Amino acid sequence: MADPGMSVTPYWELTFDADGDVDRPERDRLVAQVTDRGVRDLIVFAHGWNNDRSGATALYRRFFAPIPKLAPGARLGYVGVIWPSMRFSDEPIPDLPRSVAAVEAEAAPRPALDKDTRRALLEAFPGRTTVLDRLARLLDERPGGPEGLTEFGRLVRLLVDGQRGLGAADTEEEGEPAVFTRDPATVCEEFAEALDALDSPGATARFGVPNPWDGAKELLRQATYYTMKRRAGTVGEHGLGPLVGRLADAAPGVRVHLVGHSFGGRLVAFALRGLPGGVRAVKSVTLLQGAFSHYAFAARLPHEPDRAGALKDRQRRIDGPLVCCHSRFDSALGTFYPLASRLSGDDRSCAGGEIAAVLGPQWGALGHDGVQAVPGTARLDLAAALGGPLPASGCVNVDAAAVVRRGGPPTGAHSDIVHPELARVVLAAGRIT
Repeated sequence: MADPGMSVTPYWELTFDADGDVDRPERDRLVAQVTDRGVRDLIVFAHGWNNDRSGATALYRRFFAPIPKLAPGARLGYVGVIWPSMRFSDEPIPDLPRSVAAVEAEAAPRPALDKDTRRALLEAFPGRTTVLDRLARLLDERPGGPEGLTEFGRLVRLLVDGQRGLGAADTEEEGEPAVFTRDPATVCEEFAEALDALDSPGATARFGVPNPWDGAKELLRQATYYTMKRRAGTVGEHGLGPLVGRLADAAPGVRVHLVGHSFGGRLVAFALRGLPGGVRAVKSVTLLQGAFSHYAFAARLPHEPDRAGALKDRQRRIDGPLVCCHSRFDSALGTFYPLASRLSGDDRSCAGGEIAAVLGPQWGALGHDGVQAVPGTARLDLAAALGGPLPASGCVNVDAAAVVRRGGPPTGAHSDIVHPELARVVLAAGRIT
């Protein structure tokens, strides 16, 4: 169904469930209409963490808005992908009015769960009402001693039971994220230290250590994101990829350009695994602050040469470039992603400094420092990317820190992606003029 407030046309939406099954009337409408509407270039955008359709369509409306003027002669069509992800309601979104939850969070203790977040958690983890109620009580009460944090960690693990192993991992490394296996008090302490460093950048060392309960909400947040991250891969591989193949059969002249933010970047990237053989309809992929491993496309992992990324050489399925926009101001990916992504057995200390640097590159994210360990990857700043033609194929890293730089803790600039410059990158990647 088209959004009546969308400022660009023609616009379609595609709704997927957690297993990647698409809403069939929406799919059929797109396939039937795209040729009749004279579309030559179809931009397909997948959101990252989000709570509802209205939030996703608001993002699409704002991102797409400058494109018709940037490419006035192009025969463009637009698709907004809707998939079941989740955002904690206290996280700020640049350029949008601050939510009531975000305002309330400033006056309340950091771990408290607002009603919107609790509702979103219940939707993300159906049947876990009792577990979520107990987690919320523990965050409010913050009991002393190790028992409370141990119980909190046990309950978080209960939430993700049945989620592990669903969807592909980013690399062929064995193991599961350490946040589910290490001592919960230690994990919460590390998250609390990271939050403290983000709240007071450049501050001198303090006496004492932050309360580990200050990091407990972050443990819950990252456990939730782990579920959403795996889901994004499933929706991409089993939903969007086959759909693009169906579209290519029905409308062979349409050039498809995939765009994804955060976990939506993972979704469109894993769609490359789901493309039917021989389909060359995807002419570009643009990742905006992609929240998955920067080794995902590597044929060999630098620290384990006998293993590869889950998307090894999949960029070759694109009849054009894979463009990865990244920013050092993205604290969600530079700080919390490596803490949550490292596997069991990595027992290095994380105290002090930028977490990505302390832990090393093994657990880095695409949206923080770009595609890694793929020979021939081009590296450009934003001015260079917009000042001349992008490479016609292969991986291209674009340092977007010149515009992706605003946002407060805990996510930093992760959602600061609505800029005409980034819309221009999408057009440049697809050679849309």
